[in-house]
Amino acid sequence: MQQAIAVLDSGVGGLTVAGEIMRQLPKEQILYFGDTARAPYGPRSTSEVLHFTKQIVDFLLLHRPKMIVLACNTATAAALEPIRSSVTIPVIGVIEPGARAAIKHTRSRTVGVIGTEGTIKSGAYVKALEDISPGIRVTGLACPAFVPLVEQGLYRTDSARRIVRESLAPLAGEQLDCLILGCTHYPFLSGFMSEAMGPRVKLINSADETAREISAVLYAGSMQNPSSEPPEHRFFCSGDPVLFGRIAEAWLRRPIDVTQVTGMLSKVR
Repeated sequence: MQQAIAVLDSGVGGLTVAGEIMRQLPKEQILYFGDTARAPYGPRSTSEVLHFTKQIVDFLLLHRPKMIVLACNTATAAALEPIRSSVTIPVIGVIEPGARAAIKHTRSRTVGVIGTEGTIKSGAYVKALEDISPGIRVTGLACPAFVPLVEQGLYRTDSARRIVRESLAPLAGEQLDCLILGCTHYPFLSGFMSEAMGPRVKLINSADETAREISAVLYAGSMQNPSSEPPEHRFFCSGDPVLFGRIAEAWLRRPIDVTQVTGMLSKVR
């Protein structure tokens, strides 16, 4: 029996990480949970995000995964260490991999970070970047309008292009050569972001580096899936499964079945 890699997010954003895991590790099974009924996490308190994340982890543990991936920057900032200390399987976040990728690419040592209000306020990216490269210059910007665009499936509209351009305008005067997409929802809008920032700014999507870290952990622990059978991925969400399924199929370019899970929500309402 295959043991899955459990991936959780506040909504559909973690699909960017799940898709990269599927690309780099095609033999591995994904067990995905998107908390679409309670997204976005960005404006919520740290304690609330931690509470939600613990609830989702408890649900995912019922399926006996071999690893948990917090594919949400806000959840990573709020819950990575508490979750790591409470489970016996590896737990990986997306902030440190994103910081490492930016350090690899920057030449000016001036890096921008965009994210939810919670992620930017936490200072988690600044700490991660400075731990790797002391003295690096970091400019953070909260972009709260982006997650709702993605969750509502509006990320390809002219309105989305305008909102991205207006939201990123404060970075125009900064001498950035890298911009970390500090929310896993943001790659859905990367085309518009590239237009707004111009060719001299490289967009850093942590999904690639996160998948590489997952691969390294699996290899080090001899945890790779030994089966030659194609993996059967499973998807759960707490909100509208039809909307989630439509976005997931468009992003992953494959048909998926989505199961709605609502039991955990009654505990917090």
